[in-house]
Amino acid sequence: MNIKKLAEDLGLEEEEYLELFELFIETSRSDLDKLQGAIEAGDAEKISSTAHSLKGACGNLGFMELHEIAGEIVEKARINQLKGISESFKELKEKFDNIAKIGG
Repeated sequence: MNIKKLAEDLGLEEEEYLELFELFIETSRSDLDKLQGAIEAGDAEKISSTAHSLKGACGNLGFMELHEIAGEIVEKARINQLKGISESFKELKEKFDNIAKIGG
């Protein structure tokens, strides 16, 4: 993960980006917990809204792979197609955990 490039892409200094990154990690951990609970409950509306929030945060910081996976979850939930969402969530969580580790 190239912090300098991600920061430049957003027109930010590295330090500013790192502050946003730390906030992203904290907020996204909470959102991932909410998303997992919604998936376990089969609550398509909550899945959609929580995944949509994650999608936006990921896109804003340049994590486009996470953005795409979250977007897939949103679209499936919006049409109440919950089959396969658990697998998508697992992939999203694994990739998020990898980014969180790299970021420190």
